[in-house]
Parts: sequence; structure tokens; C-alpha cells
Amino acid sequence: MLDCLIVGGGPAGLTAAIYLARYRRTLTVIDAGESRASLIPESHNYPGFKGIAGAAILARLRDQAECYGARIESGSVTHIEKCADGHFALSSTAGEIEAKSVLFATGLVDDAPGIPGLRDAIRCGAIRFCPICDAFEATDQRIGVIGPYASVAKKALFLRTYTRNVTIFPTGGACNPELIDELRASGIALAATPRQICCDGSKVRITLDDGSTQELDTVYPALGCQIRSDLAVGLGARHSEIGTLLVDQHQRASIPRLYAAGDVVTDLHQLSVAFGHAAVAATAIHNSLERNLR
Repeated sequence: MLDCLIVGGGPAGLTAAIYLARYRRTLTVIDAGESRASLIPESHNYPGFKGIAGAAILARLRDQAECYGARIESGSVTHIEKCADGHFALSSTAGEIEAKSVLFATGLVDDAPGIPGLRDAIRCGAIRFCPICDAFEATDQRIGVIGPYASVAKKALFLRTYTRNVTIFPTGGACNPELIDELRASGIALAATPRQICCDGSKVRITLDDGSTQELDTVYPALGCQIRSDLAVGLGARHSEIGTLLVDQHQRASIPRLYAAGDVVTDLHQLSVAFGHAAVAATAIHNSLERNLR
């Protein structure tokens, strides 16, 4: 039986694996290979690096975890239940697993409406997800924000910190007149609904439903997301209205020996936040288990 099963091989899950392996705990990471961090073309607020791609961060973390003995398996957890003795029994595509504790580091998945060209633009790096991470690098650029009115306004106003040229491309929903007045007073332009996105590697061209096109340097989607907390919620873990798992100061969920870290518990989607959560959770897990004396 494992000391801990970690569900998710993103920044939080792999950092927790490093800590637990160095605590000489038995652990396995089940990784579906869908970490949101892999979409980061280059992060500039990751401490110690002036710029590093998300895929490179994940590769470094994985190598470090494995060098200390962490076992990382490809797959996904399909079912979890709490046994009468307090342990967990899990079913995964990698097989059946029993663990004394479980850490959910499952993150989230961004919603992506059917706008032709959107996924290609994400792959070429013109679509950026995190203005906190990289809006500084877009200073004075032409920036677009795509999404329903209810989501785009806050992100567009934040981006006005970095450029005067911000345009909203609404995909639906309603916006109250007071908010529209605030956006316009802040110098934010409102365009028509986007119908297609084309990226040539350096610029983005958005075709609108009125037939016109606009060229931009960077586009940020504000399309919403789905929190990957279903398994924990199904087990009875307390959660917020949007699905983030509720944890205490030790990253403990409402179910004993169930922990959570990273984007699955917070809406501040930052690498440094995930690392901090993971360190706290792994240490709490180690301290909760019977002593593993040498």
C-alpha cells in the first residue's frame, strides 16, 4: 500500500512528489498528461528564470522527482472510495491502487468555444492565458480579450495596466450599461463577435461577424474553465460554487487524509502558488503518517 497517491502530474503534483520522495515515502503520481502548464509558451514570472516554457518546467520537475525515487505513471484515475479502515481504494487506467493518503493536483481545463482557428493560435503562442504571468511582456502591444461579457471585463481592465490598446471581442452574454461605460471610460474598445482566428506566428487576425478583420499582437481568452474536482466531490469533499475544493491551512480537504493543491483549490492560477501548496501538502501528509524510521 502506498503512503500517498498523487492525482495529476502538473507543477503541484510533481513538486509534492519531490517532497514526499525526499521524505522517503512510497508514492505514485498518476498523470493524464493534460497539465495546463504545458500550454505556457514562456513564463517570465517563474522565480529564477527570465523566461522558461511550461513544458520545460514540467520536464525538470519530472526528472527531479524520478531521481529521488518517485514513480510516475501515465493514465487517469476513474474511481475513488474511502475504505472502512480509513485508506483509499482507487481505480485507474494504470490499474488498481491502495493508498493511505491522496493528493488531488488535478488542476482545471479551459473552456474553448468552437471558434475556428482558436486551438491553432494557442499552439503558436499568440493566445495567452495568464496576464499575471506575461502581460508585462505585452506592454504597449495591441491586445484582444475574447469571451462572454461576464468574463472579459475584469481581464480587460487589468490589461489596461500595460497598454492603451485593449479590445474586447464578446462571444455572448449580457453586459450592464454601467460596466460598458466603465470599459469605454478606461479606453477599452468593444468589437463585434469573433468568427475566426488566424495566427501567422507573430500576429493574430480575428475575423468578425460583420465581415471585418482586426490584427492584434496578443489575445487573452476569458472563456471560463472547468475545475477537475469531480472525483473528490463525488467522494463527499466540500467545495465552492465553482467547484474548487475547500482546504485548510495544511491543504487538507474535508475528508481525512485527502489533500488538494494548485488550481483545483484556487482561482489564482500561478506556478508559485502551486509550488507552495504542494510543499505544505506534502509536509502535512508526511507528518500525518506513521513514522518511517530509518
